[in-house]
Order: sequence, then C-alpha cells, then structure tokens
Amino acid sequence: MLAQPLNVLHVITGLTDGGAEDSLYQLCNNDRHNVHRVVCLMDAGQYGPRFAAAGIEVVYLNMSPGRVTFAGLWRLWRTMRTRRPDVVQTWMYHANLVGGVMARLAGIKAICWGIHNSNLMPGVTKRSTIWVAKACGTLSRVVPSRIVSCSQHAVEVHRQLRYAALKFVVVPNGYNLALLTPDAEARDRVRTGWGLDADMPLFGMVARFDPQKDHANLIAALTQLKGLGWDFRCALIGAGLDVDNHELLQLLDDHGVRDRVLLVGRRGDIPAVMNALDVHVLSSRFGEAFPNVLSEAMACGTPCVSTDVGDAAFIVGDTGWIVPPGDPGALADHLALALEEHADAPAWQARKQRAHQRVVDAFSVQRMIDGYSASWHQACHV
Repeated sequence: MLAQPLNVLHVITGLTDGGAEDSLYQLCNNDRHNVHRVVCLMDAGQYGPRFAAAGIEVVYLNMSPGRVTFAGLWRLWRTMRTRRPDVVQTWMYHANLVGGVMARLAGIKAICWGIHNSNLMPGVTKRSTIWVAKACGTLSRVVPSRIVSCSQHAVEVHRQLRYAALKFVVVPNGYNLALLTPDAEARDRVRTGWGLDADMPLFGMVARFDPQKDHANLIAALTQLKGLGWDFRCALIGAGLDVDNHELLQLLDDHGVRDRVLLVGRRGDIPAVMNALDVHVLSSRFGEAFPNVLSEAMACGTPCVSTDVGDAAFIVGDTGWIVPPGDPGALADHLALALEEHADAPAWQARKQRAHQRVVDAFSVQRMIDGYSASWHQACHV
C-alpha cells in the first residue's frame, strides 16, 4: 500500500551542472507519487531549462552567489507560507542554512537537509562555504528533522563537524537506466567521430579540469603505461579539457603523451560517451562524496578504475578496481590489469555485465525516490 502523497518544496542553492542538481532533477521528474516544487536561491543555470521542459515549477530568487538579500528571503518565506508544503527538502550548504531557517520561521516542522559534499579543505574550499557548513553543524540539532546524505563518507566528514549524528539518513544517488544503458550503436558513432578503430583500447575520464580531479595523476599514470609498451588512447571529457587549456597541453607535452590523449571538452551526450569508453577512470585526490560518473559509466556497462575517494569503493564493488589517491604507479598498474583482461573477451564481457547489474540493483532512480520518500515520511512524524 502506497503512503499518502506528500507536497514537497525543494530549496537548492543553484542549478549549475552538478551531481546534486542532477539528482534533484531525476527525483522531481521521475517521482509520480509525490508533488514537487523547487525554489532556487540563484538563477536558472544549466539545469533550469531542463526543469522547465519537464513541467517542474521552479521559483528563482536570483540572488548573487554568496549574497543573501532581504527581498530574496521575503519571497522565500512567502512561497513557503503560500504553498504550505508537507516537507521542505534543502540541497547543499547555503540552501540548508537559508531554506532550513526560513522554513522554521514559516512554521514548517518537517525539514530535511541535503548533504552532497565531503570537501571542506582550507585553501581549496571557499572560506564562506566552510563557515556556512560549520554554522549548519551548530544548527543541525534544532533546524532539520532529518539530514539526507548521498554518501556514507560524507556522513563521517560531517559528524566530525558536530552535525547531529542520529539525524543522518544515507540515500545514494539514483540514475535513469532508460538513458544510461549499454548501447553498441552509440559506442560506434562516438568512436568513429573521434577517429578511433573499434578495437583500440580507450580509457576516459568525465570530469572538469580542477585540482580535485587530479588530472596530473592520470597523465603520469598514462606515461608509465605508455612506457610499458601498451597501445591505448585516453579521452578527457569536461569543462576546460580542450586545446585552449595551455596548462593541460604543457602537462601532456612534458609527459610525452599528447599523442595518446583526446581533448574532448564538454559533451551533452554523456551516455553515448560512456558507451564509447572501454574503461572509465576517476583520478580524484579528495573531496568526492558519491561520484556520479562511476555509476553512469557502470550503468552503460563500462568498468571503472577509481581512486579511493568518497563512496567510490562502495559504488564500484567487485566490478572494477580501486587504487590509493595520488599514486600514479598504482593507477598505472591497475590500468594495465584492465587492459590485460580487456584482451580476454569472455572475461571482459562478464565484468561489463556485472558493472551494469550493480547499478540496476543498487542505484536505480526508483531506489532513490523510495529512500527520499521514506525520509520525508519519517520527518513528518518526528
């Protein structure tokens, strides 16, 4: 028997291109039981048009990053008072603080915060973000009824910041498996567009050019792999990964692997890209909570080699390989293991199937919907 439908108001900091934003979109677009509306503290960003196309109501407060205005707070409070949601679900630190406090002032009792980050490193994370995250730790005992985290690793990080430990609920991100699925035609199309033969071993990493992602670690590993005599190519996909990035070009030249690397830049067809790869690599050094790219690749039947960051080991399970962060030698060794198995067609096909099934069993969008719905009903009865 289905629980009673809930009227849920989501408050999110922004709708830029990120994992939390995608999870919110998948949740609102695929949940046919509850009613969803969204308030965005900033502007429409990259995801705004997708929400509009799906018919999801979004109110934009158009506040500038890091600047809260009285007019924005007033409109948020009025929206909450007018809509009278059963639950307010906030997403990310600034929305947790602003949305959570305003929900309390609006008389709403069922408030769920959302944690989607585990990177709070001085010198890397903005000081204002660290301050807001710590302020939320103090307020976590009185504002939220539940704190929904996308990863167990993020829970441990925030417990150290004195967040109310007993309020945490872990709901892993979920994925639309109608879009993220093995697709041989897409694989051939993308590889042809990149000028690659069907049998050329292809690594790839979908990640913006950022110190967190540690592309230098991956490039150093590729250098060692090339030195061992392996033939391969590696596609780098994401913001800043193109020929205009002179720092990256110099790094490739210094390591002698420019001839092995395809600089793809941003792509809008990530499912097709994941299908084109033989192995997806995540070389991040820190800061990951629940790396979406691993699940997205695995859903397409693409095994992964990842550094041990966030919940990567939990996501990958026995379907791929986990290595220490910042260790290009270990990364190169495990890329070589992947290449060796790739040459054994039956073994490789079995690994690809395990990777796909892992996401089907553990990380479907319906499992995410069920997890959030359970948390909301718990919050309503606190």
